[in-house]
Amino acid sequence: MEAEEEVVSQGADRADGAPGGAQPLHCTAACCHGGAKMAVLAYSPGKREINQYFTIKNAKLISLVVVIVLLVFHTASRYHGGGDSCEWLLSRGRYLGENVWQPYGCMMHKYKSIEAKTCLAEKRVAFVGDSRIRQLFYSFVKIIEPERREDGNKHEDISFEEKSSSVNVDFMWHPEANNSMKERLISWTHETSAKPDVVILGAATWSIKLHSGSSETLQQYKVNLTAIATYLERLAEHGEVYWVLQDPVNEKVLSENRKMITNQQLELYNDAAVDVLNSSKRNGKSRVKLLAASRQAALETITMSDDGLHLPESTRNVGAMVLMNSVCNKLLRPIDGSCCQTLPPPNIFQKLSACFFLGSAVVFLALHVLGNNHHRRPVPPDVESLEEKKPVTAAVPLGPKAPFQALCKMGIIMGYFYLCDRADVFMKEQKFYTHSTFFIPLIYIFVLGVFYNESSKETKLLNREQTDEWKGWMQLVILIYHISGASAFIPVYMHVRVLVAAYLFQTGYGHFSFFWLKGDFGLYRVCQVLFRLNFLVLVLCVVMDRPYQFYYFVPLVTFWFVIIYATLAMWPQILQKKANNSGMWHLGVLAKLLGLLVFICCFAFSQGFFESIFSVWPISKLFELNGSIHEWWFRWKLDRFAVIHGMLFAFIYLVLQKRQVLSEGKGEALFSAKISNMLLFLSVVSFITYSIWASSCKTKTECNEMHPYISVVQILAFILIRNIPGYARSIYSSFFAWFGKISLELFICQYHIWLAADTKGILVLIPGNPSLNIMVSTFIFVCVAHEVSLITNYLAQVVIPKDTVALLKRLGAMGLFSLVVLLLTRGNQPTPGA
Repeated sequence: MEAEEEVVSQGADRADGAPGGAQPLHCTAACCHGGAKMAVLAYSPGKREINQYFTIKNAKLISLVVVIVLLVFHTASRYHGGGDSCEWLLSRGRYLGENVWQPYGCMMHKYKSIEAKTCLAEKRVAFVGDSRIRQLFYSFVKIIEPERREDGNKHEDISFEEKSSSVNVDFMWHPEANNSMKERLISWTHETSAKPDVVILGAATWSIKLHSGSSETLQQYKVNLTAIATYLERLAEHGEVYWVLQDPVNEKVLSENRKMITNQQLELYNDAAVDVLNSSKRNGKSRVKLLAASRQAALETITMSDDGLHLPESTRNVGAMVLMNSVCNKLLRPIDGSCCQTLPPPNIFQKLSACFFLGSAVVFLALHVLGNNHHRRPVPPDVESLEEKKPVTAAVPLGPKAPFQALCKMGIIMGYFYLCDRADVFMKEQKFYTHSTFFIPLIYIFVLGVFYNESSKETKLLNREQTDEWKGWMQLVILIYHISGASAFIPVYMHVRVLVAAYLFQTGYGHFSFFWLKGDFGLYRVCQVLFRLNFLVLVLCVVMDRPYQFYYFVPLVTFWFVIIYATLAMWPQILQKKANNSGMWHLGVLAKLLGLLVFICCFAFSQGFFESIFSVWPISKLFELNGSIHEWWFRWKLDRFAVIHGMLFAFIYLVLQKRQVLSEGKGEALFSAKISNMLLFLSVVSFITYSIWASSCKTKTECNEMHPYISVVQILAFILIRNIPGYARSIYSSFFAWFGKISLELFICQYHIWLAADTKGILVLIPGNPSLNIMVSTFIFVCVAHEVSLITNYLAQVVIPKDTVALLKRLGAMGLFSLVVLLLTRGNQPTPGA
């Protein structure tokens, strides 16, 4: 995604002459052209006037104010309105779609059998109540043992034991909150008895049914529950106790002997339970937790109940999963289960990074107070593109204040990252894929992209503006893909895999073109590229406590840049100037590419050899994720040929261009009319054929096996469709190109300040309004990514000196520092993720 240096254009614009016999048409065309030109001139001042005020600088100031306001709002709402995510989990939520429950403000992990066994090992769980509690018991047990059948006798106790992990889950039949239930609880409070670690209980329907919903029964229910509450509080001192509020019923389908169980009656009993249990508070807070989430879920699904009383299986599964999250999240700490989790304290490296950024801020303020303002005058922004113009003359050397100002800004940005995804300040929600959540935003951004089209400065194949546009729209598609959870839809997944391959294709194309034309293999440029690729990720590794491989694309691009450099820099170095003298050097380039292909195949077809190389310390620290290099193996193998495809394409294109085989003038087709039409037809057919194949894929594994070999087909088809027609090469989308210039930062920043829980969920800045939330979080996210891009480019000039001796000294110091850090962290396991 790093913007590559482009080839110098050799095409020239050509003036077209009108036939002499077409004078009236020419005059009409001139008049129309003049009218259109006047319209453009009339439109441009208005556009400039708007952009003069709404610049990227002003946008960033607005985003800063919005962040501060949101920070104050969320902090205040948690302090005054109750910010306990356990309470949110148990009490509030909504359906995102069929069977997908979203608790308010936090993410609910979907527990698997092995996780449930790990969490509940050596524990005893007790369900006490009527047939609806028995349903909840079975759903809970099925999380532990999915094959478990509901074969217990009605109106009797049921036991379940998982012997391998010593998990015991029991159901006790106590359909009424009476002395029988109280005696059971009293027996557990005795010191000699085996107390359950978790108790889930609830009752009301039998009391209503047996006594026809009389008011006297309701009063007795309150009395009984008041007596029971004392023992519930005692049990809660040593474990967890949940009182399940009564779910609604579908009164229309209730049998005659249950007609007295009405929703009005159930609400009265729920209100009584809430009043009694809240009044039993100790130290201002009741230890008995109220489970109301399943009731809220049932409000939407009770109409699907067979008998009007018992919930559909999907709804009671929601209640069971809510319970499992409440019990287990604080123990297992799944990354996508933010409900009921306490945050770990910052580690030593996070504290040191905070001290470093604070120190930079102090130095910056000190220099500012002392009046050390001898730095370059800010370059005025281009009001059309919102980008800074390059200075015409060499910049004045920067003073000592500017680097600390950049670090101060970076510190503020990293603080925002930490608050979004490591602090319990902002909310998080789960992703949920629907076709509309992916395709509607996709259509919207492509309409914007087409609307903001401009004439390209150059018309050669894959010119700089076009590659920026390409990276821009691909990045926007990937962002929509991630936030919508579209990986669940295999056709979309496979097309996005092609986009990732296309980025690597561009990496091979861009770097090969630069080295072939410029021949600059110097250490300065290598360090510049590596710094710009890795600066943000390395900072995030420290601040967010994540391994380098977690941000998989940057290690992938860095690895391939090193491989491209090594391939082309090794003896003999073959450049275009040398190849012009003798065609034999072209065979030398092909031989190098063949050697690279053999290298790739050796790694790809021997996983053991691959793992033996990348598992060696300290290399393993760069490529391990959760103690394994499997993720690195998967990512590398999936697009292993994309880079060499890009290099080969660049070589063929530059040779054809040098030999003037291509027509790259303005408005000219790339080839002759016959060849152009044939290639366009083949490209369209290939593009459609790939899409049909991707849509017919059964599984991701099956498709991923074919992907490395055929992804280049759609990439080449796109390049030819985009570049063969002369008019297509003459225009580009400035909207997409703008995003393309910061595509790397967009890809990395999304992990923590647009998505949440390390990409597993969505960041919620505006609760209760998903559309507004996306707009606000996207606005802030884009502003942050743009600022990080500027900071990275500036610090690259400061950190990487052009003087070779000074550069070697800094590299030596950096290598020594890195070695010390690796030695200090050797043996530490990466933070586990679910």
